[in-house]
Amino acid sequence: MVVVPGHPADAPSVAPRPRQEEVDIPPPPIHRPASRGSEAQRPGDPARPGEPQVGMHAHPRGDPQAGIRLGATTIRTILRRARIGPAPRRDGPTWTEFLRSQAEGIWACVFFTVETARLMTLYVLFFIEIGSRRVHLAGVTAHPDSAWVTQHARNVAMDGHLAKVRFLIRDRDAKFSGPFDEVFRTEDVRVIRTPVRAPRANAVAERWVRTVRQECLDRTLVVSRGHLERVLRTYVVHYNTQRPHRGLGLAVLESASPSRVAGSPGSVRRRDVLGGLIHEYYADAA
Repeated sequence: MVVVPGHPADAPSVAPRPRQEEVDIPPPPIHRPASRGSEAQRPGDPARPGEPQVGMHAHPRGDPQAGIRLGATTIRTILRRARIGPAPRRDGPTWTEFLRSQAEGIWACVFFTVETARLMTLYVLFFIEIGSRRVHLAGVTAHPDSAWVTQHARNVAMDGHLAKVRFLIRDRDAKFSGPFDEVFRTEDVRVIRTPVRAPRANAVAERWVRTVRQECLDRTLVVSRGHLERVLRTYVVHYNTQRPHRGLGLAVLESASPSRVAGSPGSVRRRDVLGGLIHEYYADAA
């Protein structure tokens, strides 16, 4: 039987006669318009010099479904529809799960700037414990070079605070030099740099910067480096000893004021901090 693709009406007229061999007629070629001055490129043909590869590329093992090139936007859309995270940590813990499981052994550090009344920019370096939210103020300077940053890292190590620390999270600020990281590596602390333009990766430290600005610095006129350091150290004491933390169930890290005996009437007293900018309340013993 003769099969003519695309011409079903002509099949009876060209049917083979008795005792005649069957003939297969190949399909007619598909003509595509060619580009100016050259023949159109077919899918699978090698790319000419200076032209991008188009169509489906043959796989070395002969798999016809391999070798398809897709754009980054298409791949991202497909992964989002399937709710698949980015490779290669699809089966491992997420960043949030890592922080929660290792919180007691993680510290974070970051720089932030303060403008003085004399239009001078001061840089503040601090460390914060992820598990307890305790803040350690390293120092304040107008020129945070490598030697200054490395020296404050040594001060933290010599104070014995890194005994139980396993990880240090920091951003990719150029002020954190190689000697700074080496100080922590000698204390068996692994330094983790956050991804580029990902402030949420160091959210605990960034949130403290917002807190100290809203509660203290935005309401204080700083005149010098020494003034800023005194204000920050006073606020850090208040933050570590009197301020409740929502991340810890409104608990206080360590209370420096005497606690009232349960059941005694007592009276509530107020203590002014930073000239009345912050008020601390405590119960007087009966």
